Amino acid sequence: MIFEAIVTTISPAGAPHIAPMGVRYEGEIVVLMPFKPSTTLDNVLATGCAVLNLTTDVRIFAGCVTGRRDWPVVAADTILGARLVSSLGHVELQLAQVLDDPTRPVLQMVRGYAARHADFAGFNRAQAAIIEGAVLVSRLRLLPAAKIDSEMAYLQIAVDKTAGPAELEAWQWLRDAVDAFRANPRSGSAP
Repeated sequence: MIFEAIVTTISPAGAPHIAPMGVRYEGEIVVLMPFKPSTTLDNVLATGCAVLNLTTDVRIFAGCVTGRRDWPVVAADTILGARLVSSLGHVELQLAQVLDDPTRPVLQMVRGYAARHADFAGFNRAQAAIIEGAVLVSRLRLLPAAKIDSEMAYLQIAVDKTAGPAELEAWQWLRDAVDAFRANPRSGSAP
């Protein structure tokens, strides 16, 4: 089973990096599989650390895939890292093993310090739709336009029925990214 979360890392120079990522749990191990090349992969290999952020603010998912990566962070508690200020909870991770792969290396991360910062009220359907929409936008160059259009139209139903202001903002960012990519697919405007 894959869980969608936000992973934060720090560069050797101290710059935070925020990225949405599907993660797997294997007991005390959290498995990350970033694509090559990626800043997340470079940072984890350089520092041996990452932070798993659990959040319901889907603007962060949509923002990251549409070029909005400037979200407030604070220093992690026990590792060289940063966590999202808005996270409901976070888990600090340390690299245990790397299984190299030409496309997606497997990073086995040991769970360390964990903290709960706020209660989890649950997801509404619009939040789930936006997370799925963010995945689609991250794959604009890989998926056929008809698939993107069909799935976005279906996800629009949940957004129309259950979104609040934050979800509507995130959804518009995703729609704008699809439109920009369609207007100029060679421009590099898609993630």
